[in-house]
Amino acid sequence: MAVLGVGMTKFGKHPDKSLVDLFAEAFYEAFEESNIELKDIQALYYGNFVGEMTDGSGNLSGFMADEIGLRGIPAIRYEGACASSSVAFREAVRAVAAGYYDIVAVGGSERLYTAGTEIGTRALATAVDGVYEITAGLTFPGVFALAARLYSKKYEIPLEELREMMAMVSVKNHRYGAINPKAQFYGKLGDLKVEDVLNSRMISSPLTLLDCCPMTDGGSAAIIAAADLAEELVDTPVYVRGTGQSSAGGLFRQKEDIIRAIPRRKASEMAFKEANMTPKDIDFVEVHDCFTIAEIIALEAMGFFEYGQGCYAVKEGVTSIDGDLPVNPDGGLIGKGHPVGATGVSQVYSVVKQLRGEFKENPVKDAETGMTDTLGGDFGTLVNIILSVHRR
Repeated sequence: MAVLGVGMTKFGKHPDKSLVDLFAEAFYEAFEESNIELKDIQALYYGNFVGEMTDGSGNLSGFMADEIGLRGIPAIRYEGACASSSVAFREAVRAVAAGYYDIVAVGGSERLYTAGTEIGTRALATAVDGVYEITAGLTFPGVFALAARLYSKKYEIPLEELREMMAMVSVKNHRYGAINPKAQFYGKLGDLKVEDVLNSRMISSPLTLLDCCPMTDGGSAAIIAAADLAEELVDTPVYVRGTGQSSAGGLFRQKEDIIRAIPRRKASEMAFKEANMTPKDIDFVEVHDCFTIAEIIALEAMGFFEYGQGCYAVKEGVTSIDGDLPVNPDGGLIGKGHPVGATGVSQVYSVVKQLRGEFKENPVKDAETGMTDTLGGDFGTLVNIILSVHRR
């Protein structure tokens, strides 16, 4: 399987655009570079988390298909919290691999910025356990604040020292987001200092405002085809080498395992096995940095660093654009924005653009293979995708 084309709206605030509008804008960008006709697309896979709460509409996949001129094809909506469109992408890939379809469209959209803080916060909170966690007042900043404190205790790193290394994640990702025209913080916060992050408003101790990703509106899309067909249609197909997905229950079940992110370990191992690769084969990663500590935890669980060492990799510059493992060169969720349902395929967009040599703002030198990592809920849904210029 291979990606023919990708598209993405600018992330930020889009008060005049609906979920359908955002997806359609991204779709047409992907479609235009795929060298196909509309009639060639046989199915649509769409990711969205909380459209009912922000736009008042459910059953969204049919609306998306109709808007882009594909009325009548199978159209399926996938919901996996923040990993919704990554789940959709993986299922689309599996359908093409199984021979059900030759060409499919996939993507997602969300409107959280426009929905407002109260609705957006309430909507996002539904991704944690509704019986034991929401009722206790737990929100996502609370989840990752707990994770940061547990990480500090487990690996015997003084909390203030850890906070400084976490702040370096924010500084790095805002620096990259500030030069990405599609990013929510394009042209902003590119000169942050560690002390700026530490001194920003406290959200859930030890996480400050600049340790957190923003709520965002946006859409993303990709066109996927069978590999042989892709090679006939475009000059630079990007091959899907491996995917993995795993799941978990609430925090009260995971307990101390939250800083080891076991579902992510399983999902990434699945993707590496399918791709016949190891972490050493990956040139760069687009990681789900919903919070600064989340990037550190993710890199360890995926096998790039030993447990308890990811924070030092950030401090030593290993994850910077000129380091051994560039992480989030597009700004990540922190610098680029996080329109939940669109996030996963927006990561695919960034990897594909990098691998085709089209990510001019912050290119990863000699990149041939990239990986995405998307987290849904409090480690409830994990998806990893490996993409490469090399066919298996």
